[in-house]
Amino acid sequence: MSTSQIAEMATRPIGKSGIEASVVGLGTWAIGGWMWGGTDEADSIAAIQASIDEGVSLIDTAPAYGMGRSEEIVGQAIKGRREKVVLATKCGLVWHTQKGNHFFDQQDKPVHRYLGADSIVHEVEQSLRRLGTDYLDLYITHWQDPTTPIEETLEALTKLKSDGKIRAIGASNVSADDLNAYVAAGQLDAIQEQFNMVHRDIETTLLPICAQHDVATLSYSSLALGLLSGKIGPERTFEGDDLRKGDPRFSVENRQKVARMVADIQPIADAHHASIAQIVIAWTLAQPGITLALCGARNPKQAIENARAGMIRLTKDDIAAISAAADTHLAGI
Repeated sequence: MSTSQIAEMATRPIGKSGIEASVVGLGTWAIGGWMWGGTDEADSIAAIQASIDEGVSLIDTAPAYGMGRSEEIVGQAIKGRREKVVLATKCGLVWHTQKGNHFFDQQDKPVHRYLGADSIVHEVEQSLRRLGTDYLDLYITHWQDPTTPIEETLEALTKLKSDGKIRAIGASNVSADDLNAYVAAGQLDAIQEQFNMVHRDIETTLLPICAQHDVATLSYSSLALGLLSGKIGPERTFEGDDLRKGDPRFSVENRQKVARMVADIQPIADAHHASIAQIVIAWTLAQPGITLALCGARNPKQAIENARAGMIRLTKDDIAAISAAADTHLAGI
């Protein structure tokens, strides 16, 4: 990529928190190994450190990513670099209690959705220990718990904030009613939601509420689990516990649709000396209401590629052409 077509990593504020983060963040679900065919610890640590070296400040993890494994790996990777990192993790998927609603099993343990105050106090200490830090920049409710009033959850999070253990509060996988309840109960700094070229429903449901209340939006699955990366062709097969193996979005027909879209936007990628994945991430960041984009990486090469998407400046014509290609080819996925 030529220096004439890139700039420094862009940053944007996380709501009203006073925290700024890199527009491209590193998501570490795959680093936890669960549902991604295991993990290589050395590659994972190198990927995190390469991201930081490339200007990525936002590192996003969660206890449920490998039952604490992802947090432990992130903690190892950021030793000596904590001041460079906007560290986000989550609460609400628990295996230390049977309270709340059963959600899934992992490593033969039942995991529940539970956001009671007692659990949040327990969870934050476990996450701080695994991450090797005494504070979190952004603490996010991972999945919502219908058995606990949002007011109770937010009161517990606000107490952690006043105690200096967290700096900002987020919520993930929310409905519009959930989001309105959070906003009514106190300050919410960010939501983290699935958003990409083939999953855009939050444009009409959540983003208008966020705009009204100055709540940042972190997109996850920005490349749709790799479907939009330009690297998963119709011939690709998925093995083991790879969650994409049985996912209908990864049908051969859908991957053929993506291949046609890729062909249409390849000239734009070439003009920016960029990969398709970088162009898709840059397009995502150009969408109204999307503040930051989380992108997974399991090795330094992937991490560097993703990070450099935050340095691309698409023109209005680029964005319009990419949107037209997506609208033409990706319907029905």
